[in-house]
Formats: sequence, structure tokens, C-alpha cells
Amino acid sequence: MCTGKCSRVLGILLIPMALACMGANVLLIFPNAETAWTDHLTLQVWLMGGLLGGGLMVLCTGISAVRAGGKGCCGVGCCGNRCRMLRSVCCALSGALGGFYCLVVSATGLANGPLCQDTSMNWRYPFKEISYLGNSTLWDECVRPAQVVLWNVVLFSVTLGLGALELALCGVQAVNGLLGTLCGDCRKPTERQGEGL
Repeated sequence: MCTGKCSRVLGILLIPMALACMGANVLLIFPNAETAWTDHLTLQVWLMGGLLGGGLMVLCTGISAVRAGGKGCCGVGCCGNRCRMLRSVCCALSGALGGFYCLVVSATGLANGPLCQDTSMNWRYPFKEISYLGNSTLWDECVRPAQVVLWNVVLFSVTLGLGALELALCGVQAVNGLLGTLCGDCRKPTERQGEGL
């Protein structure tokens, strides 16, 4: 596969992943889709790994990768597509950093568990020192918000998985963009016509 086509495919994959990360992070801000609990959010939710790292930073990378797969800034002449490919390398490195940030914040959020009101009616992190992920009977320790443990586990797992995929795809795009910058695009000029992105 050509570096231009590969760049386009990677960009088309990264854009919905970034949007899904952003959506998952927004849902984490509103446990059980209620606004009543926004005063009792974990630090990991406020760090917004899915919104900033896995979301905006990767979204910019995806858009840059799609654009790098189009016609070059000088058409098919002097530098062809090399300028956009070089820019996509810088964006891919930024996106990889965002994916890594999302991965770390999500893993920490999963490890610490949610901030919730326990059976003794105190707001605390009841799972900070214990492993709760494999034992769902412990989840009943959290009384309010209702089902907050399941909410956090599902959404932090989504952002964790997407962050890992984004990190890998941004790494592939960085290598692909570097190859495209150094070696050029293998497509023939007739294949590039009409790609106005």
C-alpha cells in the first residue's frame, strides 16, 4: 500500500476513535447521565484523558493524516505530497502523546476506582487499596451514585482500549509519514487527481 493511501486509511480510523474517546470522557463527567454528582468526580475524570489526549490531540492527527493522503501542497510537482507527510509526522507524534496520556489516565482511573458514597455514608475511594475489578460483589460498597462502579469500569475501559489503539496507530502513521516524506508517494499522478483534500 502507498504511503498516501495508508495515511488516509489511518486517518479515517483515528477520527471516529477520537470522537468515541471524547464521548466516553463526557459521559464520565455525568455518572449515570445525571448532573447531581458532578461535585464528586475523581481526579482522573477531571484530567480528561479521553477528551484532551485521546480526543482532541488524536483528532488533529487523524485530520492531518487524511489530508496527507490527498494531493500535495504543490500538486504533483516539486515536493508532491512530502510537505503534508512531514506535517503528519509531527501531528502523529503529538497524537501518540495524547493516546499515551489517555492510556495512563484511564489505567489509573480503573486502578483507583470511583469516588462514591459508601455504606457508612462517607464519600471516599473504597477500592483504592484493593483489587475490585474481578470481584463484582465488592461493587455494592458504593451506594451513591447508583451503579457508579459499572459506569466507571465500562467507560474507563473504553478509553483505555481506544487510547492503546490510538497510540499504536499514531506510531504507525509517524513511520508511514516519515517514509512518505523521504521516499515520496508511490501513486501515479493520475491516481492523485481529484483528491482535493
